[in-house]
Amino acid sequence: MKRRRFGRALAAAVAGAALVTVPLTVPAGASVPPPPTGWTQVWADDFDGAAGTLPNGNNWRFSLGHGYPGGPANWGTGEIAAHTNNPANVSLDGSGNLRITPLRDGAGNWTSARIETNKQDFKAPENGVLRVESRLQMPNVTGEAALGYWPAFWMLGSPYRGNWWNWPGIGEFDIMENVNGINSVWGVLHCGTAPGGPCNENNGIGTSRTCPGASCQSAFHTFTFEWDRSTSPNQLRWYVDGQQFHQVSQNQLDATTWTNMTSHAGYFIILNVAMGGAFPNGVAGIGTPTAATVPGRPMVVDYVAAWTRGGGGTGDPGGTDAYGTIQAENHQQQNGLTTQTTTDAGGGQNVATAANGDWARYNGIKFGSQTATQVKARVASGAGGGVSGLVEVRLDSLSNPPIGSFSVGNTGGWQSWQTIPANISGVTGTHDVYLSFRSGQPSDFVNVNWFTFAP
Repeated sequence: MKRRRFGRALAAAVAGAALVTVPLTVPAGASVPPPPTGWTQVWADDFDGAAGTLPNGNNWRFSLGHGYPGGPANWGTGEIAAHTNNPANVSLDGSGNLRITPLRDGAGNWTSARIETNKQDFKAPENGVLRVESRLQMPNVTGEAALGYWPAFWMLGSPYRGNWWNWPGIGEFDIMENVNGINSVWGVLHCGTAPGGPCNENNGIGTSRTCPGASCQSAFHTFTFEWDRSTSPNQLRWYVDGQQFHQVSQNQLDATTWTNMTSHAGYFIILNVAMGGAFPNGVAGIGTPTAATVPGRPMVVDYVAAWTRGGGGTGDPGGTDAYGTIQAENHQQQNGLTTQTTTDAGGGQNVATAANGDWARYNGIKFGSQTATQVKARVASGAGGGVSGLVEVRLDSLSNPPIGSFSVGNTGGWQSWQTIPANISGVTGTHDVYLSFRSGQPSDFVNVNWFTFAP
């Protein structure tokens, strides 16, 4: 974690914070709301499960200790808690919520937790909008007892994974941050270079406001971020309980900075509660946490969800040309896939870890009046033990039968690329295209770099 906010002029807010703690009241977790009209859900977790169990490992991974291996110490922020996967620090509560709970042992050592989505390609579709949202309650603690608490719901650019030193250029969207139990939510964009740069690092471009109605600490609130590529200039927008409180437009930044944080495969989502560090210390004007800080107050998360709206083109509002090169990582929705840097000619990213039941959707592929009769795909496989499978092409719905398919076995390695052609039923017009993956074995069997269609 590389959010290095070193100071803010909020001494008055800290001085005015109440020095009492309100008891935690947590209603049973609500279901993820249905997609708003015109939106498609692309991912969600409503944290249903037995009390004391860890969050779903298919959705989340743990970041442990005091930093990524080989990355900056203390997550780059100066925070002091060791992150664990101990259910005492992070677990479901049996009522449809996730709790992340900072604890302090008898020697004064703090522990907490940080979880990240396995999915790392949250991205607004070309000419469309991405919406990422969580309903949560901040740790219910205020005043001196809250000094050092730093809950957050945020996103980091996927190229950060495995590098750990390319922040802030790859982008960071802080959807909800709070420190020291102050009744405020911060929304912040980090980008460019540090220190200084176009995003004024290490502070970022941000603002804050009080939570509507009940305080941020005493009740659940809904925190939403939208990345809008359907308007020119593109926009990033922050909301609390449906009320917009922050916006950054593409024309506020230079073209290189905007491209660096938006042209990669996408973002992953993070939930964590840090203790101490640059932001709470800077706001409090002292080192935090202190002896007065009370442990055991969780951030309670009802759900996290993501939706997309619109899209269907790489620079063309009418859709993507079926006869051009369609980059596999530029899907609008997927299941079970990841992305990685490719060694294939041209560089960039490829879709990886495709196995039985996985799929990807590509919106608005334009075949026009010319009939497509063939698909070509650039694939690689390091699958062993006779593992192979089919890559199927479907139109408009996963439930529709394939219009064509081709078989893939081991090509000599996961970055040993081959172009495979296959015949398809004749296609015209504009369609959403699905690549679906079928295998008789559970193992990953193929990576895909790109595909295209031909008459």
